[in-house]
Amino acid sequence: MTKIYPVIMCGGAGTRLWPLSIKSKPKQFHSIVTDKSMLQETILRLMDVDGVSVAPPSFVCALDHEGIIREQCEDLGIVPLAFILEPCAKNTAAVAAAIALHMGEIDPTGLVLLLPADHHVENPDDFWAAVANGVPSAIKGYLTTFGILPTRAETGYGYIQAGDVIGEQCVNVAAFVEKPNKDTAEAYLRSGNYFWNGGIFLFQSSIMIEQFEQHANDILNDVKAAFKSAKYDNGSVYLDSLAFSKCRSESIDYAIMEKAQKVAMVCPVDMGWTDIGSWEAVRDYVLKDPVNSETIENTFSLDCENSLIRSDGPFVAAIGLKNIIVVATKTSVLITDSEHTQDVKKVVEMLRESQQVEKL
Repeated sequence: MTKIYPVIMCGGAGTRLWPLSIKSKPKQFHSIVTDKSMLQETILRLMDVDGVSVAPPSFVCALDHEGIIREQCEDLGIVPLAFILEPCAKNTAAVAAAIALHMGEIDPTGLVLLLPADHHVENPDDFWAAVANGVPSAIKGYLTTFGILPTRAETGYGYIQAGDVIGEQCVNVAAFVEKPNKDTAEAYLRSGNYFWNGGIFLFQSSIMIEQFEQHANDILNDVKAAFKSAKYDNGSVYLDSLAFSKCRSESIDYAIMEKAQKVAMVCPVDMGWTDIGSWEAVRDYVLKDPVNSETIENTFSLDCENSLIRSDGPFVAAIGLKNIIVVATKTSVLITDSEHTQDVKKVVEMLRESQQVEKL
């Protein structure tokens, strides 16, 4: 049985979930929609899988976050397989190259399951059913991704267009497309041929390395140099700072997936997937009854509709709000209507430019 090696990407900054998500503790390390952190949710999804040989999880993260990841693994009784520590952020292409090189050394015959730390999945069994459907194509040398069944005309996600059928619930990828405008998203939804890009990939390390050699050899060479001068300790690889800093910053979609010849997609994947990428997404998830506001400890709401009131700092009272989000921490307060939650990252940009680091 082919062994699957899950690798969790923990490098996201989560700026749209400011002020909860900050540089020292981004959103993936917080409990946002359950009593577990988003990282812990992802880890638990990968454990005790029937009928599949799955290795303990590995992690790619910033140097400053190794400690918190080890703590959160320890809280779950999980012993990680490996850590790759990035001295600086260089986007997901460099991550994929590093993982392919490292996991290829650990098990050249295994399959890497690369996935983000900050997504919520309601139905883990359906997640693993999709992975099982992707295994045959990955074994045949396809870089395999997963098309999430869209439930609305979402403008905040990238999409993948389905091509010809190549297996059970598996098709060739016709195109990766950018986040669309509203009209385009509605057309995608009507067509039934476009799926949300969940940023999850299944592949052989050797195939991924071959694709880097063809399409992004500069990234691969810089990552190889970072490994060559890396330090190794207690299952962790500390990539060389000087070599890694020279690496081009590019997403795996742009660098590899859009250019590779053999790319497959398992679709439709209906597993209760949510990219908890904005406060609107959090609001939509936690509101069990859409006419009532979610009341969280240390808050009080009266006559509020479709509103999220959350405080990890001072007591917050809200009265008569509609479609409003209020998030308070010990240092900052965010107030926005739900239609503008994608703009929260602009607050972070302003704080960086004005060097108000105590709020970041």
